[in-house]
Amino acid sequence: MSETRTRLPIVDLSLLDGDQADADAFRASLRSATHEFGFFYLVGHGIDRDVRDRLFATAREFFALPDADKFSIEMLASPQFRGYTRFGGEYTDGAIDWREQIDLAAEYEPLGDDPAYLRLDGPNAWPEALPALREVIVDWQRRCNEIGLRLMREWAVSLGAPSDVFDEAFAQRPSTLLKVVRYPGRDESEDQQGVGAHKDPGVLTLLLVEPGKGGLQVDHDGEWIDAPPVDDAFVVNIGELLEFATDGYLKATLHRVVSPSAGSERLSVPFFFNPALSSTMPQITLPPELAAQAPGVTQDPDNVISGTFGENMLKARLRAHPDVAARHHADLLG
Repeated sequence: MSETRTRLPIVDLSLLDGDQADADAFRASLRSATHEFGFFYLVGHGIDRDVRDRLFATAREFFALPDADKFSIEMLASPQFRGYTRFGGEYTDGAIDWREQIDLAAEYEPLGDDPAYLRLDGPNAWPEALPALREVIVDWQRRCNEIGLRLMREWAVSLGAPSDVFDEAFAQRPSTLLKVVRYPGRDESEDQQGVGAHKDPGVLTLLLVEPGKGGLQVDHDGEWIDAPPVDDAFVVNIGELLEFATDGYLKATLHRVVSPSAGSERLSVPFFFNPALSSTMPQITLPPELAAQAPGVTQDPDNVISGTFGENMLKARLRAHPDVAARHHADLLG
């Protein structure tokens, strides 16, 4: 385990391979971490270092491609918001995020455009110049899916619900999303927004960050605290749908990324574990002692949380990529 100092809790998934006391300890730590912080480090996940190293090596190969190869799969051509985004092509809270990335999601045949969020289903844009990317990403998606579903079942038990209470939402066409992101170094005189402060619109995020690369900050009681990478750990946070499902007992938390210093870079791979676009997350009836600590779902007129994932996701995509929205979804704007 790294000696990295952090205020965020560390949760060990391997405890579930132990006895009942170990399992109970894991569920208590999982519940506490996401009630108090909304963020934690997940160790004991069972993914070997060589698999993670291959993921980052392939990411570097992608970002090293000539611009013509990356621009050939630019998101601007995708009504489903898939593909490559160049520097300055994504916005958070109206301000530019300084990063380049590729967005890759679960691929399904479209079901139409009514409701409008169904437009988000469709194909990915894979770079012909790097066929290995598809193999590596599909493998990573599979591994993260397994961890995500396991965590959902443990959250359910820890909150006094049946372990399969969330299963139906993920049973058909789960709408997972993965980003491969590169943050370039920036001079101190420049804007430091790698990604602006935001909450994730889905259920949970499994974030893998290149070792030794800080920059992630998490809001805790109105204070920004650093969340540097911890050796062999995912950074995990919950999204707005788990806040909805627990009446605010688990809270989606604001977070941001500060650009690395000039002459360096930061690679990260966030995986967003989400249900089907049309799924409505079940709302858990909490035990009285937990319900007493549930303040309700955050009420923000500028960011209304829906229990239907597709409504949250479409809202987020239209705001983050106004150029894609204007080209393909002008009827939804205004």
